[in-house]
Amino acid sequence: MNAVLGDSVASPTVWIVTLVVTTGLLLIDLLVIARRPHEPTMAEVSRHLAFFIGLAVVFGLGLWFFAEPHELSPHPGPEFFAGWLTEYSLSIDNLFIFIIIMNSFAVPRKYQQTALMIGIVLALIMRAIFIVVGAAAINEFSWVFYIFGLFLMYTAWKLAKEGSEDEDEYEENRLVRFAEKHLPATKEWNGTKLVVKENGKRLITPMFLVVLTLGTTDLLFALDSIPAIYGLTRDPYLVFTANIFALMGLRQLYFLIGGLLQRLIYLSYGLAVLLGFIGVKLILHAMHENELPFINGGEPISWAPDIPIWLSLLVIVGTLAVTAVLSLWVSSRMSDSEQDAVTGPRRDWEDG
Repeated sequence: MNAVLGDSVASPTVWIVTLVVTTGLLLIDLLVIARRPHEPTMAEVSRHLAFFIGLAVVFGLGLWFFAEPHELSPHPGPEFFAGWLTEYSLSIDNLFIFIIIMNSFAVPRKYQQTALMIGIVLALIMRAIFIVVGAAAINEFSWVFYIFGLFLMYTAWKLAKEGSEDEDEYEENRLVRFAEKHLPATKEWNGTKLVVKENGKRLITPMFLVVLTLGTTDLLFALDSIPAIYGLTRDPYLVFTANIFALMGLRQLYFLIGGLLQRLIYLSYGLAVLLGFIGVKLILHAMHENELPFINGGEPISWAPDIPIWLSLLVIVGTLAVTAVLSLWVSSRMSDSEQDAVTGPRRDWEDG
């Protein structure tokens, strides 16, 4: 473990402090929500979201001005911001699926915070595992960048081909279908309990299925996000913290922007551009450090450039800005029926 995570801009002490602070924030959030399940107000989620975004910005600026350059992270600050923005934009796309999940299970609004929070905790645990595995693979096999790059380019092609239509084609995964079919369950909501006991028999609740669905869905999302951020920084600490800040603000973002997601009609295309760009960057990096014997005789390919982080950050910010502005401008000029033709049938956010 130390061989994987110790080689970083962060010392073991900084790793420990980061994990303690992260755990503390999550526990506080969980305890507050568990004590009083409720539908948050816009003022409440706005304050919390501003806090997490502000915390991420301060953290990134601290890295920018105070972190020492490292072999795995020559530019810690810009690399963090590039990774955080990429993870955040992917998280926004994931919110479409979260909305569908909440609607399909008819989760009461006052319980949605709890479901999202538990799902986020599970996501952090699973992504931490992916980060460690990814770091170990990169340390041992430089050619893994070829695989990451090709996978991201394939994902980008799928996003560009399907546009926003795939959001309405969501189906429960096999694990959730198995749980629904084989585990004894109650159809009644019992607050935020995952399991209840009735007539001496333990039954899973609808909340259990919601949490299971959110957790397994985010595991699939990690297949895109972890290779994408490793295309921007090889430092496991920056990968981990970028994911933390992206996921920590996800619950508040879910409640804050709601129906606005329907107006981001070109989000999938913007993400396709980002993932395609990072995929190309990864493949060029792999060529630059090539060790595969059947490519250029196992020698690095000298003409393959390493795309600098400042250019990556510029492409990420520019793509997100153009995508958001163009989406909002075009959707504002569309009728409801025209928007439905692009994004699929409109879902009433307030009924979620």
